[in-house]
Amino acid sequence: MKNHVTVGVDGSAESRAAARWAAREAVLRQVPLRLVHAVDWPLDPVLPGLGKQDVDRWADQALTETAQELHRRHPRLEITARCPTARPAAALAAEAADAALLVLGSRGLGGLVGFLIGSVALSTVVATDTPVVLVRTADDPDTGSGTGIVVGVDIHEACDRVLAFAFEEAARRGCPLRAVHGWKMPPAFSYVPLFDPDNEREIGQSVTHMVDDMLLPWRHKFPGVDVTHSVFRGTAGERLVAASRGAGLVVVGRRLRRSPLGAHVGPVAHAVLHHASAPVAVIAHD
Repeated sequence: MKNHVTVGVDGSAESRAAARWAAREAVLRQVPLRLVHAVDWPLDPVLPGLGKQDVDRWADQALTETAQELHRRHPRLEITARCPTARPAAALAAEAADAALLVLGSRGLGGLVGFLIGSVALSTVVATDTPVVLVRTADDPDTGSGTGIVVGVDIHEACDRVLAFAFEEAARRGCPLRAVHGWKMPPAFSYVPLFDPDNEREIGQSVTHMVDDMLLPWRHKFPGVDVTHSVFRGTAGERLVAASRGAGLVVVGRRLRRSPLGAHVGPVAHAVLHHASAPVAVIAHD
């Protein structure tokens, strides 16, 4: 049973914010918290002349200081720490395998201790099926003021895992949930010389009904969650980024696939990860 939250720790301000966010989430879920610091020795030395003992000392210090701070904030929270020796993305993905949630800082220090920096975080996201939340310093629970959850829905894909995560989080936090869907006119309409605006309205109404139908069973399952939805004509990524302003969490899905060209999460998730002004949860689905 996946009954704990895992967070990547490297001593940076970003990872400290991620650890605080993860600790609060673990308390909400009433599960233990696991701190992980990946040591990629000897491939990426931080400074010339740095020895393995120095690296181990750095890792121990980062984990100890983070654990002590979180214990002061949450005395009853069970906290454990691990320091695997492996490539960061692989180590974090392995640690996430038996976790309910993996939390990462969105930026880091680079090299050995910066396993939370962009490309590695992206590689970690696509290397695990576990839900991953990316947190920035601005998303620190001590300073962040966002409330409510925003979830991106796609009427053309099965997104039960995405909706389940979003509704469960909203129920757990006792906050409202807003579903967002962006749609585009079918390509054939671009070739119609005299386009009837009524067609656009009809398509918009049809899409809205489809979103309603998608949300209906979840409304019944979580009657205590205040749910609204917004259906826009336009790019879904842009709409979600705009909706993220003032939100406490944005939830997006990514298709379970492995690209031969490297890490890939899809255009919508990619846009949200890079531009959203709130923590972002990425949920893998078929």
